Amino acid sequence: MTDITPAEAQEIEATEEYGTATLCGTELRVKPVTEWRPSYLRALRQADYDTWAAGVLHEDDVATFVDLDATIAEITQFTSDAMESVGETPGKSSGRAKSSRTTRRR
Repeated sequence: MTDITPAEAQEIEATEEYGTATLCGTELRVKPVTEWRPSYLRALRQADYDTWAAGVLHEDDVATFVDLDATIAEITQFTSDAMESVGETPGKSSGRAKSSRTTRRR
């Protein structure tokens, strides 16, 4: 096993692909959806935006996200744009669908 030098680690990070989205006029980098953990999506659904940001944004952009202190409307637009930029269309979860058949009680 070979150790990775700090310079090599920096080069690897620089070549990783990130999507981008703009929040309050500031462009932030977002990891590809394939690198997101289910806990990040849970945090997003529960409006725990700081936890979501810590999981999916480039580590250098997390503090900026928090410092921007955006409104809920701005964050909602940002998260939607961020998901689209990394290949995921935001929408409702694929939870259990309601039956198309109605049941009448007798």
